Amino acid sequence: MNTTLTPHRYDVDVLAPSRRRRGWAYAGLLGGIGSFVFFLGPASVLTPSRDSYADNADVLAELDGKAGWVWAFQTTGVALAVLLVIFALGLRRRLAGQEPAGSLVPDLAGLGLILMAIMTLVGTGISTEMFHALRNSDEVDPDTVASHLAIYNTLAWVWAGGILTTGAMAVAGLRHGSVSRRFGRFAAVMTVLVGVTQVLPFQYLAVLPMAIFLIVCGVSMVRTESDN
Repeated sequence: MNTTLTPHRYDVDVLAPSRRRRGWAYAGLLGGIGSFVFFLGPASVLTPSRDSYADNADVLAELDGKAGWVWAFQTTGVALAVLLVIFALGLRRRLAGQEPAGSLVPDLAGLGLILMAIMTLVGTGISTEMFHALRNSDEVDPDTVASHLAIYNTLAWVWAGGILTTGAMAVAGLRHGSVSRRFGRFAAVMTVLVGVTQVLPFQYLAVLPMAIFLIVCGVSMVRTESDN
């Protein structure tokens, strides 16, 4: 007895490779632009004149009617922190796929941005007190408002943690080839600039080189993800 086996045909659908998502890279770009807006906008508006420093009552008088800027500072800062976290996670994932096994570069690059986001949130935390104080300026102690203002105008900008990100990206470009050598050199320069702000008594100015870094890194990552 002969048995004939009839072959069955199985059709296998071949899925086209999905295009890499670039949202995280745009988050970095927007975060860099937002950093300048954050620093030069709501924060600078509440900087009193030097002539008023001798008397906190004069400081409070200059701030009267500017509660809306404090609210803008709070909302902008929270949005900026969210963008930094998204960029941190995306950048870490991107580097993890390029770096040698066991490299600390992806974790350090992401951690630096997370620290920046934390400082931004902590720095904007004083906004609630400032907002209500300025709305009721005739009922508050000028010395208390002046102490709040010192936090308001400095703490959110202490982006020293960004040196971990810039340093990691410098190593990624100059030693591991995970990013271009040109970008690695740029990251190294930004690392030096951030370091200078921490050595000199202008710690909160770290926001300026880090804002430039975010814009350049964001643009670079958008282009890289578009090419893949």
